[in-house]
Amino acid sequence: MDPNQDQEPRPEPPRNPERRDPSDPETSNRGFRFSGIHVLLLLLLFWLVLSLWNTDSSNTIPYSEFKTDLAAGRIQSVAVQQDKIVGKRKTKDGKQESFVTVRVKDDQLVPELQKHKVEYKGVTQSNFLQMLLIWMLPLFLLLLAFSFLMRRGAGSPAMFGFGKSRARRIAPQQTKVTFDDVAGVDEAKEELREVVGFLKNPQRYLALGAKIPRGILLVGPPGTGKTLLGRAVAGEAGVPFYSLSGSEFVEMFVGVGAARVRDLFEQAKKDAPCIIFLDELDAIGRRRGINIGNANDEREQTLNQLLVEMDGFEGNEGVITLSATNRPDVLDRALLRPGRFDRHIVVDLPDLAGRKAILEVHARAKKLGPNVDLGRIAQITPGFSGADLANVLNEAALLSARYDRTAITAEDLDEAVQRILAGPERRSQHLNAERKRRVAFHEAGHALVAHFSEHADPVYKISIVARGRGALGFTMQLPTDEPVLLTQTELGERIRGLLAGRAAEQLVFEEVSTGAANDLERATETAREMVTAHGMSEKLGLGTYAKRDGPIYLEANAPAANTCSEHSAHVIEEEVKRILGTAYDEARTILVGHRPELDRVAAELIRRETLEMAEFEQLITGEPKAEEDEDKRSAEEGAAPATSDL
Repeated sequence: MDPNQDQEPRPEPPRNPERRDPSDPETSNRGFRFSGIHVLLLLLLFWLVLSLWNTDSSNTIPYSEFKTDLAAGRIQSVAVQQDKIVGKRKTKDGKQESFVTVRVKDDQLVPELQKHKVEYKGVTQSNFLQMLLIWMLPLFLLLLAFSFLMRRGAGSPAMFGFGKSRARRIAPQQTKVTFDDVAGVDEAKEELREVVGFLKNPQRYLALGAKIPRGILLVGPPGTGKTLLGRAVAGEAGVPFYSLSGSEFVEMFVGVGAARVRDLFEQAKKDAPCIIFLDELDAIGRRRGINIGNANDEREQTLNQLLVEMDGFEGNEGVITLSATNRPDVLDRALLRPGRFDRHIVVDLPDLAGRKAILEVHARAKKLGPNVDLGRIAQITPGFSGADLANVLNEAALLSARYDRTAITAEDLDEAVQRILAGPERRSQHLNAERKRRVAFHEAGHALVAHFSEHADPVYKISIVARGRGALGFTMQLPTDEPVLLTQTELGERIRGLLAGRAAEQLVFEEVSTGAANDLERATETAREMVTAHGMSEKLGLGTYAKRDGPIYLEANAPAANTCSEHSAHVIEEEVKRILGTAYDEARTILVGHRPELDRVAAELIRRETLEMAEFEQLITGEPKAEEDEDKRSAEEGAAPATSDL
């Protein structure tokens, strides 16, 4: 049901007569506006004036005729100019007339004029109109173009409109997103419903003396739907929505960012009630005084203006500022205090129920096959954000279209998840038989130790198909719940599972390879956290001895600089080695005790390259049919039988 269905339409805000709207034909046609026709008329006018100035009513005669008349004594007076000679002469019939001739370089001209007693004088020629046409007309056209561009920049963020806000205004009827389109963040939606209620019915809150928060900060990792939540608030409330990024305030010119902040809030006040959404607030909201330079001065001026607009002398009623960031630890404390950003809402990664709800929202416009179970997809995607889940469905749709299917199948969704986790398949990378066997035993070791560990998640899929940049295989587990707390035993089993691939290689081939580099890195990191952050070492006690790399978007878990003595550092290294060595020995013990199962799983991986959960469990039970089939297939492919010594 649309929450705006029964709401009476909100009257449009009154127009400010002092503000000129370029889109309004009534105001846009006021006053004189230059066009191309006017420019052409001005050029024509200059040409006519210049032509009239240069036109003389006298007869233009050749210079030779002038010399003939001079020799005959018919020239009475002349005015010698720079490029012409103007004078009076007598015609053959005795009449007097004016004449003009083009001056030719003639050194005997003055002596001849004196010889025939002709009155002559020099005249300085005025080139005012020519200079006006050559110099003033281009300058006039340049000023005309500059005035036109300035007038265009005053009404839109065009050229010379540096101080104008670049916020994109979305009208209420254009905002189609509501809270029904946002899933997996139920707590955040409940917090924002108060904002929607205030925008719809402010009197109910004002009657109790309540004030709506001026600013709301959405904090969370990328892709969790912070921007979508901001649009949903505007869509639910039915008010205008101004959207822009923090980086759009900063320019190379000092003072431009502050001017844009002022212009943004001026526009918002005229549209109140409305919502301003600032994405990536940390672009302008970082702590002041950290860096030195012009860029830092510009950012600090922008931040200072934002602080004033949010809680300054002038009221800002009806304008709610929504912002999103994944770095609240770097924001200025003055920006986070009550009165500016009063409420901080954490938009975290979705849990199992949230992931399923997000998949259902993004699957509305997609055609799913009958074998698709979105709950299972949600179960195998722990740690995925809303954007990741949307990408899973999109990748599945692309794969389905690639194979000319009429609907998205469960296989398409599984492949999409694997592509996001480990990258696309690289079928072109062929391994020889020995390396393929090594990868198969490596992944079989991971799967087998996970299967025989009490607290480990069930094995969902095993593959030895190369993916991504360097992964030659993977073992995917299916989480049964969302772990909030992990015990020391559970962490130890995780390390044991990570080291199981290397233990399997050493058990079978009596030599290790570089394929366990990532496993060792993750196992060492987990063991070090157990010792330094969780107090799981009897030798070190309950203290913490190193910084904890928590989620950067949560200020409470921001990294802290902790130090320890050289002796403590040595004990930490010894404890990490002890934990890793114990886990490795346990993994090897499990593999030695279940060597037949290890051989069967590895041989089946060599044959099929990928094993599902049911197939893996069938191999673990050791049914005779599976053994016979495996031995037969191994003999056909030239591989050693499962019962032989590999």
